[in-house]
Amino acid sequence: MTEPTRIFHNPRCSKSRQTLELLTDRGIEPTIIRYLETPPTEAELDRILTQLGVEPRELMRTKEKEYKELGLDQPELSRAQLIAAMVATPKLIERPIVLANGKAAVGRPPENVLSIL
Repeated sequence: MTEPTRIFHNPRCSKSRQTLELLTDRGIEPTIIRYLETPPTEAELDRILTQLGVEPRELMRTKEKEYKELGLDQPELSRAQLIAAMVATPKLIERPIVLANGKAAVGRPPENVLSIL
């Protein structure tokens, strides 16, 4: 049995709302994870990064003030340290992320997620 489609969603983000609408318009009712309230675990975020084929900084909102304040631009920080920072400060996680069929995609632009459905 396949896992249900999930979306790491921020209802205040237009791209997140557009991606959710794209899914529902195709008859997909994803499990909605409001990641600012319920962030992924470190293990789950590590798995998502692997599915996306990206390193933590590539999924970080580097323009958020917390990125600078927490010193996350330091190149010597490890993957585990960056993941821990993202879980502790979920605002730093790029959104939306859709998980479907054992794959992941970032909905920027929203049409990106069509490749994994």
